[in-house]
Amino acid sequence: MKFFVDTAEIDAIAELNDLGMADGVTTNPSLIMKSGRDILEVTKEIADLIDGPVSAEVVATEAEAMIAEGRKLAKIADNITIKVPLTWDGLKACKVLSTEGHMVNVTLCFSVNQALLAAKAGASFISPFIGRLDDINLDGMELIADIRQVYDNFGFETEILAASIRSVNHIADCARIGADVITAPPDVIKAMVNHPLTDKGLAAFMADWEKTGQKIL
Repeated sequence: MKFFVDTAEIDAIAELNDLGMADGVTTNPSLIMKSGRDILEVTKEIADLIDGPVSAEVVATEAEAMIAEGRKLAKIADNITIKVPLTWDGLKACKVLSTEGHMVNVTLCFSVNQALLAAKAGASFISPFIGRLDDINLDGMELIADIRQVYDNFGFETEILAASIRSVNHIADCARIGADVITAPPDVIKAMVNHPLTDKGLAAFMADWEKTGQKIL
């Protein structure tokens, strides 16, 4: 399973990339705003740092304008993935841009039907939002499982990019179900290392080692 980092913060991306934990990056208008950076400038910096796909989102709502914005974003670097919303206009833009050979990430997916349409339109990635479904008492993970089944049923090559991930449990569940990619904030990815028994075991080892009076270096 590939890990994408859901941020526009360069230092956080670089840290995970150095560890081999950043197979790609996803951004959106909210993350660009939070970074305080110009979208073209920061996206170029991220794309130069990361070898994998870097999602840059259009902000237009009509198909023709989305296509124009997408083409401009795609010129930033060869690894740019154009991110479009899962609307009818977004699907039109997806079809045109994917036919032109661009990677397209269709975002804000909340149903299997939407995911099916995106795959038919040639999406490289579909981004179902787990956390936002959980917020309204629906099962976000059930959506990931349903999309996995439908895509496998018909051999769609669109990759399931699980988004709106709020916890390490979301990541583990996505891995079990078979999501192709997860995108998560840096702090959630880093939290995957944590376990109280690891901390307890290390503390015991260090206490015993101290008693030996030895040193390795």
